[in-house]
Amino acid sequence: MTAIGFDEPGGPEVLQPVTVPVPVPGPGEVLVKVAFAGVNRPDVVQRQGKYPPPPGASPLPGLEISGRVVALGEGVTKLEPEQKVCALVAGGGYAEYCIAKVGACLPVPESLAMEEAAALPETLFTVWHNVFERGWAREGETILIHGGTSGIGTMATMLCRQFGLTVIVTCGSPDKCARALEIGADHAIDYRTSDFVEEVARITHGRGVDLVLDMVAGDYVARNLKCLALDGRHVTIAVQGGMKADLNMAVVMTRRYTLTGSTLRPRTDSFKALLAQEIRANAWPLFEDGVLRPVMDTRFPLAEAAAAHARMEAGDHIGKIVLEI
Repeated sequence: MTAIGFDEPGGPEVLQPVTVPVPVPGPGEVLVKVAFAGVNRPDVVQRQGKYPPPPGASPLPGLEISGRVVALGEGVTKLEPEQKVCALVAGGGYAEYCIAKVGACLPVPESLAMEEAAALPETLFTVWHNVFERGWAREGETILIHGGTSGIGTMATMLCRQFGLTVIVTCGSPDKCARALEIGADHAIDYRTSDFVEEVARITHGRGVDLVLDMVAGDYVARNLKCLALDGRHVTIAVQGGMKADLNMAVVMTRRYTLTGSTLRPRTDSFKALLAQEIRANAWPLFEDGVLRPVMDTRFPLAEAAAAHARMEAGDHIGKIVLEI
């Protein structure tokens, strides 16, 4: 089969088509003929050599796919050949065929296009776990989401609005702020022209937000804490601004903050299966009924994966980038 790989870490240009054997599904796995693969920031970081795949995972990039089941591994009874699925995978999505764990697969409803289905697993699993499970988000609260027009940002915005939260986002331009408001944010702050700490204080009348979803880390963390209300929660899911932060822990203590974070890719298959069950019960009906759709940016052919990565790194995209296989 044709896949996209790289010999040495580097820029987008290192991504090249390669010919590799079609993988064989093992116990509890299915082989999926891939229709579309989502492009995500962790793919970029892996290509740069900073995010190696976990033990046993495919070395090929690609963490989410949509397609049709074409082969069943031993013991698989919950899925059938030719069934349309989307799946969170630990790697190997940039290929004509990909192995998926049964527990991390979701059925694609007729109302959902396959390119949209491929844009869901990575962001949906990440947002559900970090905002609602780790961040304890609940109706009536206010959340600050950085990167409001990213795949994660748009998904978090839409889900939080559906579950009754007020959403404040940060974006890097007036156009992106306008688009974030169209997607569902209640407030959008241009971080290039405004101090988001001051703006959050103004919007919340000095109270602060209950939850921050942080993809930046670095010096943003101390600023994020200034945005939190008493008993606020701070959830980190990426460190694009640096891995270290200088914090006043006395402030964390006296204001009773909770600081947490997670990475999804190295979690166990059983954890991902349980997470998929939670999503199937609580969020998936919104997509089955057509209430929610992922925000789509650009569709690239598989052979143009390098161009897809270049677009993501340029930061001009709004929503999800996918590869058509």
